[in-house]
Amino acid sequence: MNQGWIYQDRVRATEAGLTVLEFYTRRYRHSSQVDWQHRIEAGQVLLDGVQGFTESLIQAGQQLSYHRPPWQEPEVPLSFEVLYEDADLLVVAKPSGLPVLPGGGFLEHTLLHQLRCCYPQDTPVPIHRLGRGTSGLMLLARSPLAKSNLSQQLRKSTAAGGLVHSHRSIHKIYRALIGAGDIPDRLTINQPIGKISHEQLGYIYGATTDGQFARSDVQVVRRDLESTLVEVTIFTGRPHQIRIHMASAGFPLLGDPLYGVGGIPKPFSEDFNAKQPVPGDCGYALHAYRLAFLHPRTQQPMNFECLPPVNLRVCQMVGC
Repeated sequence: MNQGWIYQDRVRATEAGLTVLEFYTRRYRHSSQVDWQHRIEAGQVLLDGVQGFTESLIQAGQQLSYHRPPWQEPEVPLSFEVLYEDADLLVVAKPSGLPVLPGGGFLEHTLLHQLRCCYPQDTPVPIHRLGRGTSGLMLLARSPLAKSNLSQQLRKSTAAGGLVHSHRSIHKIYRALIGAGDIPDRLTINQPIGKISHEQLGYIYGATTDGQFARSDVQVVRRDLESTLVEVTIFTGRPHQIRIHMASAGFPLLGDPLYGVGGIPKPFSEDFNAKQPVPGDCGYALHAYRLAFLHPRTQQPMNFECLPPVNLRVCQMVGC
């Protein structure tokens, strides 16, 4: 069991006049109205520090806090490997299955919490994220200088994503497994990525016509009878970019429970009791393989490579 958590919310002007029950039911659709009613009636919700009631009317600027009792989190791999460390930054190899940040029922079973345990005074800050099911290289800042400089490098690299000859400070290459098929040996995907309405989460990212520009360059490195191994260089850092891009091009990642051909979330199951897919679900094979950036203090090039799982290696024999 973890220690529980307090979720804080400030009432927006557009939410003024709602009841406490309406507020939670509308903003957090991952739980039903009946679930929220039980929590409020159990005294787990405070309005400006005082117990709230289901029919209490809220006003703009008021503070709502949901005191979630301790719960048993799903089991995940909690260990990670430190590949490089100095006073400014940290590079780690994250295992597949370990969430980076709290959310979706995870609080302490996250990379961030494990880092807090290892670095209680100055916890490293993630510069970018990897999906829960994605393994491989993650860059974290340990100093204010590193946080500012590396974040700036990431922004500049994303902004220059569409310019072939531009100088990009941060380079990221992934390995992914897709099905066997007629994907070209090389492929550039420029599908915009934006928000799509979602019944439970409010919104989710997917392929849209009016989303933000995104670019991925794909190269086939191995073809088998039932699968194809590809390397994907991302020039922008949109949420779930590789999963969405590969699916939008007609080549979704093998085992991806959420994104099918077209790059939009799969439709909800008509079975009310069935678990609906969400972005944090695992099942696909995606690995952050190579990472290059400029050291925030010295501006010297830094290059890292993380050995992929066996199914994402060019040679799948022992010792490769």
